[in-house]
Amino acid sequence: MNQRQFGQYADGAEEYQVLRRNRGSGPIEQRQAAKRPCAIGAVGIDDRQCGDGIDDLHTIACHLTEYREAAVLIVKIGRVVRQIEEPLAGCAIGIAAQFGGTCNLRLDDTDPSGESMEYVESIIRDVKWLGFDWGDRLYYASGYYEKIYEYAIQLIRKGLAYVCDLNADEMREYRGTLTEPGKESPYRNRSSEENLDLFQRMRAGEFPEGTCVLRAKIDMASPNITLRDPIIYRIKKVSHYRTGDAWCIYPMYDFAHGLSDFIEGVTHSICTLEFENNRPLYDWFLDKLVEGPRPRQFEFARLNLSYTVMSKRKLLELVENKVVSGWDDPQMPTLSGMRRRGFTPEAIRKFCERIGVSKNDSLIDMALLENCVRDDLNEKALRVMAVLRPLRVVIDNYPEGQVEMFDCPYHPKNAEMGSRKVPFSRELFIEQEDFMEVPPKKFFRLAPGREVRLRYGYFIRCVEVVKDPATGEIVEVHCTYDPETRSGFAPDGRKVDGTIHWVSAAHAISSEVRLYDRLFLVPDALSEEGDFKTHLNPKSLETLKACRLEPSLVAAAPGQRFQFERLGYFCVDSEDSSEKAPIFNRTVTLRDTWARIEGRC
Repeated sequence: MNQRQFGQYADGAEEYQVLRRNRGSGPIEQRQAAKRPCAIGAVGIDDRQCGDGIDDLHTIACHLTEYREAAVLIVKIGRVVRQIEEPLAGCAIGIAAQFGGTCNLRLDDTDPSGESMEYVESIIRDVKWLGFDWGDRLYYASGYYEKIYEYAIQLIRKGLAYVCDLNADEMREYRGTLTEPGKESPYRNRSSEENLDLFQRMRAGEFPEGTCVLRAKIDMASPNITLRDPIIYRIKKVSHYRTGDAWCIYPMYDFAHGLSDFIEGVTHSICTLEFENNRPLYDWFLDKLVEGPRPRQFEFARLNLSYTVMSKRKLLELVENKVVSGWDDPQMPTLSGMRRRGFTPEAIRKFCERIGVSKNDSLIDMALLENCVRDDLNEKALRVMAVLRPLRVVIDNYPEGQVEMFDCPYHPKNAEMGSRKVPFSRELFIEQEDFMEVPPKKFFRLAPGREVRLRYGYFIRCVEVVKDPATGEIVEVHCTYDPETRSGFAPDGRKVDGTIHWVSAAHAISSEVRLYDRLFLVPDALSEEGDFKTHLNPKSLETLKACRLEPSLVAAAPGQRFQFERLGYFCVDSEDSSEKAPIFNRTVTLRDTWARIEGRC
């Protein structure tokens, strides 16, 4: 399935875009008066005011893609519709403020060998997750197969299409180069009657795959190679996930795309710049086959994210080489990967609103997307305590067997989010990095003879360090506590410089935590010399097996998001986590650690 440009965030791979345009002149009522319905990858606007195009629209359209063998769709927000169709076999999502148009979801399923209901369901699930409800406006290019076939018959009868028996190598040889014109196929001048008979026999299944194709008769000397008699139908004796074995010939995407737009009443079709050369072909088919108002194609630059790759081909290489576990690996810049990592649809949409689109290629800093995620999760994520690298703490003067239940808020600034009971006991776990036997000057956490505040709890002071006699590794820290500091303050007014988090050793649940980071060490791996995989970040995934979490997390649902206090934002893995063996994925750190790293370079 192919998809074109923007309307959705998608499954599978290639770009994030926002289109911002100025309002057209004239009152809204006038602009709405002559609107046609707007479908996939399109904007429904007044045909009288299209002019040269999108500058007449007040639009915000965002574009995020992810690999799936399918899709075209549009999403709307408010009053302006925008379509995005991802040409690179993915699912794209466009979100736009629109002036009273309608918004459709279309799956351009023209390649039966690369499509399945699994992909379709995945696309639909992802689009719904992003907040788009297309109602009853779900369409498939395969639903137009008979109509598209009739358009091909029209081209043949007009002498504008012919059945060609050249094989793939011969066709490549006849096509010519960028500097040399192509040569006409010896089958180019067959009569319309002969071509019609052959094409009907192609549909009837009389010919094996690869023996012949239907080509448009345009111009073999055109400087635009896409106009050198492109293939518009080929034989594929493969069952289609929707039409079964009803067809053995299938239209090429370039042929079906514009005609599907026309059938649905699309007005503006938005693509990335690599499809600029295909626009004359898009227009040629429409010029020869349809009358009246028709869609128009517009191209904008692809938007790339730093520290990852957005090319479907490169992402496929990572999957096939087992660099990542699949298309939904949380390291991947795919919609399913982002969702599994814990990104929220609101954060993705906010990111899209903040970025711009132009005619020039650009590289957007990953930090912008990460900051949008932080801003969104800061408002909605429940605060909990988790210890990722546990160090045991024993409070010597705390009564053995005693347990206190501390009432801890889920959010310090939003009481409506409620609270939970967190047990406190004689033995705790703290982070290994929160203790140093010989601390440097500006270390304000726990150290021998030093006092710190436990989050929501007491002051404790380190009095003894226990080490493994074989390795010298610190395995336990003994402390005393001040029972008068339960409020977080000392009655005598003394102050502590640091506050650390903890969990009760007897009550904590064990969990695996996966720490995800940026996929590459350099901002633009594809611009560097050599194999782009040599710039992979070896620490893009660190798996911790023996983490300890507060007991309230035992009921956490797959996909649920939390802030692990002082550590970052995390979510329950939606694929591998189970009730008996919970797994959490780090969505993003609390601060942009890469900014500090780059600042030191």
